[in-house]
Amino acid sequence: MNGCRQPIISIRAAVLRTPGRPLKIERLEMEGPSDDEVLVHMVASGICHTDIDFCESGGSDPVVLGHEGAGVVERTGKAVKGIKPGDHVVLSYQSCGRCRPCKRGHPAGCQRFWEANFGFSRLDGTNALRGGVHGHFFGQSSFATHALATERNLVKVPKSLPLELLAPLGCGLQTGAGTVMNSLAVRAGSTVAIFGVGSVGLAAVMAARIVKAKTIIAVDLNDRRLKLARELGATHSINNRQTDLAGSVRALTGRGVDYVVESTADRGMEQLAAELLNPDGKAALLSGASALGRLSGNRQVLSVIQGDAVPQKFIPKLIKLYQGGSVSL
Repeated sequence: MNGCRQPIISIRAAVLRTPGRPLKIERLEMEGPSDDEVLVHMVASGICHTDIDFCESGGSDPVVLGHEGAGVVERTGKAVKGIKPGDHVVLSYQSCGRCRPCKRGHPAGCQRFWEANFGFSRLDGTNALRGGVHGHFFGQSSFATHALATERNLVKVPKSLPLELLAPLGCGLQTGAGTVMNSLAVRAGSTVAIFGVGSVGLAAVMAARIVKAKTIIAVDLNDRRLKLARELGATHSINNRQTDLAGSVRALTGRGVDYVVESTADRGMEQLAAELLNPDGKAALLSGASALGRLSGNRQVLSVIQGDAVPQKFIPKLIKLYQGGSVSL
């Protein structure tokens, strides 16, 4: 499926060999790009909580993680049309490009999403890394000097912008902002609660401000994060270690909220997200948990992946918002 591959190249990568132990920088051999792949010389990579989870409790095989990569294209396969060497790119999640959701322009719903992003191989089952180490995490494994990607999970970005700032757009910021703008389609004048204001939650705060939500409630255990959330657009903040969260939210709004973005993966918080919804309200669970579906009062709880974003459309939108001063990176 991938065609003839180019010669072996030498790279350095941060390898996870034992869960719970530090990553180790190692020299590895990797196949050059196949016909539909692009070889990217990495400049920066964000660190997502998903990477941390794998570091703490991953599988038994040695792997290279990283899925918020940004860099410069070094080489392309012969079937690649829209990207050339020297282009600056941000890497995002992978999709198959062939299933019905992909063909309908909804790659976040790809029928092979888990396999493409968490399978540690290409979709044809092959692995470009040699020596028993597995790559292709989210179609990239960006904790390395070089990564392989495809046009499906690669976004060309302006050369004038710093790649080290753009890298987190590929997952965390896209997920948070996309959940508000795409998945929930938050309306102007509405009330929004955001449970957990790490990078994903802070992106949701900024997006809620951009779409002109009236009340934006940031919830976290960390006062420094809550302070930053207020600086970025939250109208209220609640430290739920110190306060009755449900009572505080209802005191602020007079009832509940129209939308909740739940990014903590705490089962109690996920349940509370549903309970605090106003009639016709929507909550988004970002943990990968099964959605609770439609509740009484026409309330909905959705399971959201990557903010339902198409990277090639949404990341350029975020970059324009950053250039205009609406998004902080």
